[in-house]
Amino acid sequence: MHAGKRTLRAPYATRLRHALTALALLLPVGAHAQWQLLDPPTTADLRGIDNVGDGVAWASGTNGTVVRTEDGGYMWQHCSTPPGAEKLDFRGIQAFDENTAIVMSSGPGDQSRLYKTTDGCQSWHQVFANPDAKGFFDSLRRVTAKQLYLLGDPVDGKFAVFYSPDAGNTWYIADDPGLDADKDAGAFAASNTSLIATGPFLYFGTGGAQSPHLYTTFSTCDAAKSTCPVAWTKTDVPLATGSAAAGVFSLASRNRANMSGKITTTLIAVGGIYDHPDADQKTAATSIDSGHTWTPAHTPPHGYRSAVAFDSDTQTWITVGPNGTDISTDDGRNWTPLHPSAQEHDAPDADKNWNALSLPYVVGPHGRVGKLRTNALPTAK
Repeated sequence: MHAGKRTLRAPYATRLRHALTALALLLPVGAHAQWQLLDPPTTADLRGIDNVGDGVAWASGTNGTVVRTEDGGYMWQHCSTPPGAEKLDFRGIQAFDENTAIVMSSGPGDQSRLYKTTDGCQSWHQVFANPDAKGFFDSLRRVTAKQLYLLGDPVDGKFAVFYSPDAGNTWYIADDPGLDADKDAGAFAASNTSLIATGPFLYFGTGGAQSPHLYTTFSTCDAAKSTCPVAWTKTDVPLATGSAAAGVFSLASRNRANMSGKITTTLIAVGGIYDHPDADQKTAATSIDSGHTWTPAHTPPHGYRSAVAFDSDTQTWITVGPNGTDISTDDGRNWTPLHPSAQEHDAPDADKNWNALSLPYVVGPHGRVGKLRTNALPTAK
């Protein structure tokens, strides 16, 4: 697609099993409590959530909405609306601490913007707007204390990736090789998790009428020049395809050292077909080799899923969507529904109507916020 002139350029920055399978299929997870519904802090649809830790979390949504908590979700503060953002859809947020955060709006052209606060959301200032008239921001990711990355839909046949080296104050376009996109391909701004970082590597998932893909960074080091420019490679992901609403909607990862000390990265991709939320085929896939090869789930989540996360304490993957919540204890090969618990007096729909995850928090439409109970997941063996 044709786009407006790009004005910023800069280089890109440096960056047991079978038993568990049987257990996952037999585990009476319905007996466990799960999402404790919290008092809705807003009536806006919430799409972004970022748990900073120590009781601090930020969430974002429609109509320029940002809320935050400093006490583990018991009370939420309504933040001031960034200037000119009253009608913007804040699909993603990344926080540094209780005072500093950057929120991302998604929309055509300059309706895709970034705003930053450093005073606990009393005030905001705009730090970036999409430089391309036909661009669209999909996901914002903080990688280190200073480095952030931003993913946008393809412009002129290439996915748009932006980079900030100074905690989001200034932004540059990364003109890396390997970002070429298939015709009509795109990423999804469903939960701010279509772009993730693991160690020095970035990953993002895509969808569309053709095959969903995973894009992964790698270094192309030149010994003669003592430089290691970054490039991207892509692989097919066996998730739903065939429409603009199908593909990879969310990614999560975990690293593990083997007996020799080598680090291996496991990736989970979830998605499906957004406008067919009950379609339960090709809704999850796993890679155990950093995204080079993928295996579809043997027992997939029971519908379209917009977000996935890994709970390291219990070694459990958890994924959410409009029609429910599922967990996996065998690295995504088999997924089991996590039902509300009558013993804990869970609401009968506590498992449903969720958009985004940042454990232990989950958010959804109409100000819906939940918090994962500590006894919700099976204890790691």
